[in-house]
Amino acid sequence: MTFGFCLSVTLLLLVWSTAKCVPVPDGAVHMECHDRYFKMAVDLSFAEGELRFEAVDETGVHPILKQYAAKCGYSIVPLPGHVELRASYFSCHTDNKGDQVFTFNFNLIVMHEGREVTYAVSKTCSPSLPWSPREVTCELNYMEVSVRSEVSCPSGTKKDDWNSLKAAHSSTTSDWQVMFHRAEEQLLPMNLSEARKQDYVLDLTDGRLLFRTPYGQPESFSTEVDGVPVEVVHATLFSRQSWVVLMVDMVAACSMFEGSYDHSGYVVWKTTAALYPSHDATQINIGFNGRLVTQPTAMERGYIIDKDNSTILISIPYNAEEAQRKSFVTGDLYEYYTFNFYLEQILVDDDHVETRVQSHRTLVTSLLPHAVFSDNLTVLEERIFSVYLRDVPEDVELAAVQLNGHEFTIPLTNASMHTVTEVVQPNSTHGYSLRVPFDSPVVINKFSKEDAVFQYSLDIIFTLTVMPENEPFYHLTSVVALFTDVSSPVFDAVCSESGISFKLDHQPFHYLWEISIGSDLLTSELAAQHGYIMSNSSQSLLLHVPLFTHGYEYKNVTLKEYFGTFEILVRDHETSEIQSSTVKTCPFNTTTELIVCSTDGRMTVVADLSPVVSSGVIPARTSLIREHCGPIEADNTRVLFSFPLHTCGSIIKVGRGNVTYRNEISYNKNNAVSTNTSERVTVQCTYPLAGLHRLFSVFRFESDAAGVGSINYPAQPQTGLHSPKTRYLPVFHPRAQNVRFPRVQHNSGVIRGPNGWS
Repeated sequence: MTFGFCLSVTLLLLVWSTAKCVPVPDGAVHMECHDRYFKMAVDLSFAEGELRFEAVDETGVHPILKQYAAKCGYSIVPLPGHVELRASYFSCHTDNKGDQVFTFNFNLIVMHEGREVTYAVSKTCSPSLPWSPREVTCELNYMEVSVRSEVSCPSGTKKDDWNSLKAAHSSTTSDWQVMFHRAEEQLLPMNLSEARKQDYVLDLTDGRLLFRTPYGQPESFSTEVDGVPVEVVHATLFSRQSWVVLMVDMVAACSMFEGSYDHSGYVVWKTTAALYPSHDATQINIGFNGRLVTQPTAMERGYIIDKDNSTILISIPYNAEEAQRKSFVTGDLYEYYTFNFYLEQILVDDDHVETRVQSHRTLVTSLLPHAVFSDNLTVLEERIFSVYLRDVPEDVELAAVQLNGHEFTIPLTNASMHTVTEVVQPNSTHGYSLRVPFDSPVVINKFSKEDAVFQYSLDIIFTLTVMPENEPFYHLTSVVALFTDVSSPVFDAVCSESGISFKLDHQPFHYLWEISIGSDLLTSELAAQHGYIMSNSSQSLLLHVPLFTHGYEYKNVTLKEYFGTFEILVRDHETSEIQSSTVKTCPFNTTTELIVCSTDGRMTVVADLSPVVSSGVIPARTSLIREHCGPIEADNTRVLFSFPLHTCGSIIKVGRGNVTYRNEISYNKNNAVSTNTSERVTVQCTYPLAGLHRLFSVFRFESDAAGVGSINYPAQPQTGLHSPKTRYLPVFHPRAQNVRFPRVQHNSGVIRGPNGWS
C-alpha cells in the first residue's frame, strides 16, 4: 500500500489561480518557518468579524474546521490582537519533498465591507534541525509522532512487544493494520481505512512513518504520572508477510496540565520526564512563540526551571516580555496574560536512540484586577481643572467623558472649552490629560457666605472601551477647588479736579455681587443717563464720576473749598443686601456759584454778586427773605448761605409731582435796601413729591433723593448782569436724620409758615 500522494501541478495551479487575484495588505499577515512547523499570524484589525482558513493542494480546497484541523495537523490559536495558524510539516495538504522542503498553500477568507474576500498565501519552509529518530509533537489539539522508516533491531524485547507480535502473527491478512493499547488492555486490530474514518492519520513519507491523532480519542487513555495528568495513545502498526511480521510501535504521551497562576506573580506549567519509560532526559529547553531560549537567558528573564524527582516545573513571570496582555471587562477592568509556550525535551533510551518531544501550550493567567488611576493636577492660580487619567492599558481607549452630567465624545470638537490630550507612557500604557476651565458652564460653583469659601466642583465619568471588542467600562472621579477668604469687591478711588475716579480689578468671584449707585444697579445705561464715564473690560472696571452728577454728597462748603463724597455700594447678587461700600471724599475748589439741595432739607448756596458790586452792593450785607438770615461767609464778590429749607422765609410751592422751596438773596445798593424784586437773586430747590415721606403729617423733612437747585439772577444790562443761569446739583445720600419743621397749610399752591414766613 502506498502512504503518499502524487501531486498534480497543473491542478494545483488551476485551484490556486482563483485566489491569487487579491493581494494581502501589508502588515496584515505574518508568516514564519520554525523547526517543525509553519506559523501564520493574522492581525485581527484586518478582519471584520471571524476569519477562516482553507488548505489548498492538487485535490482542491479544504476548509480547516475544528475537527479537521486536529486530524490533519493544524492548530488555530486565538491570541490577543491576532489569530495564529500553526501547521505541522507533515500536515495533510503540505507539499513534502524529501522531508526537507515543505510548501504550504492556504486561502485566508475575511469579511471586508460586508462581503467575503479571499487572499492566497504561500510559504516554503525547511527544518533547521535534522530529524531525530523519533519526534513527538504535543500540540493544542492533537498528538503527532513520527519515526525513521529504517527499522533497527532493539537490544531487548519486552513482554508487551511479544503480546503485540502474537496478535500480529495471528492475523490472516497481509494488509497493514493498527492495534491500540489502552492501559493493560489490548484492543482488536483495525485496518488503515477504518482507522482513517476514526480521524487517525497514518502516513509514510520518503524517510519517516507518521501517526497523528486528535486528543480524546476512544483508543487513547488518561493517566497520572508523578502527579502530572497525561494523555497517552499507544498504537502498533503491523503487517504480516508470510511468516515475517513487520511491526512499528508508535507511542505519544503528552502532559495535559493546563497551567496555573500561583498569585505570586508566576504562571506555572509542569510535565514529567517519565513520559517514556526507559528514557532519560538529557536536555530541556523552553521558549515562546516557537522560539527557544537558552537556559542562562531564561534565568536572566526570571524563568524558573525546577525538577522534583521526575516532575519538571516551569515558572514564568506573568509580566515577562514574551507575555501577551489582554484587557477584559467584567464589571470592572481586569487583565490576563497569555503565553504561547513551547517546551522541548530531548530523551534518550537504553539503546541511545533519541526522542525529541515538543509541547505547545497556551498558558493563561487568571483574571487580575487592573486599576486605572486619576490624579488631580489642578493649580488654583491657573483656574483650570487638570486631571490626569493614567495607567490605561494599550488596548483601552477613551471614548467619552461626562462632566457633571454633560456628555462629550472623544475627540472633542475644536469649539469645546475643554481639552483631552493623550500621553504615551514608557511602561506600555498610556494616559489622558483632561483640562476644564473653572468658568466652564459644566462646572458647579458654590459660595459659603458664613465661611467666606468659594468652591468649584467637577464630577467626571471617563468612558473607556477595550479594543477591539468595544467593551465599555467606567472610571469615576471628583475634583474640588476651594478658594478661602473670598471677599467682596473693593474699589480704588482717586480725586481729580473734575471729580472722583474709581477702579476695580476684576476677580473671579466678583460676579457674586452687584455694584450699585444708591438703589440703582450700575450699568452702562445708568452711567450714560447720569453722565458717568465708564469702561468695563475683562480685567478691570473704570468709573469716573464728574462733579455735580447724581450720587454726590457735598459738605463743609466754604467760599474757598468744599468736600464732595461719592459712595459705591456692593450688594449680594441674590438678596440685594448691602455687603460693603467704597466711600471717597475729595476737596474741591469752590466755583463762583454753587447750590446744594440736600436730602436732610438744607439749601447751601454760593452766589456770585460781582455784576452788582460796582453798584455799591456789599456782599456781606446781603440777606435772605428774612433779614436776619445773613450770609455765613462773604468776600468781595461772593456770598455763602446755608439754611434749612423751612426757615428764613422760604416759600414752598407744590406742583405736579414735585415740591419747590424758594428763597431770595436781597442786597443794598448805595447803602439803600432795594425793594425791587427784580434786583433780588432767587434760589430754589425742587424735590420729587414721590420721594418725600409724611410731608404733611409730621414736622420733619425726609427725602429719598437730593433736590435740584437753581440760582436765578435778575437781568441788569446796564451792569452786565446776564440772564438767569442755573446750576443743577443732584446729590445722593442715604436717608438723613429727620429734621422737624412747623405744620404747614395749603393756600393757592403756596405753603406759608407761621411767624412771618413770606
